[in-house]
Amino acid sequence: MHIVALGWMFVVVLMSLAEATSPQGTVLGAVFTLALYGLLPLAIVLYVMNTPHRKRARRRAEMEAAAPAESPPHEGRDD
Repeated sequence: MHIVALGWMFVVVLMSLAEATSPQGTVLGAVFTLALYGLLPLAIVLYVMNTPHRKRARRRAEMEAAAPAESPPHEGRDD
């Protein structure tokens, strides 16, 4: 997943560089190209793709928090 994100950002950086160095292009256009074609969509895609990991981590934390509450306390008696 991260290799795809890295490749996408490489392409977007090259697009931005071409926009900035083009005779008809501007640096402001390059910044918008970088932000609107690269950073914003990539942030959304990575957030959505990371959802299962966040759910598992939340479930694991809830299980760990509930586990000590369910076990009876040890009184230290030796029977």
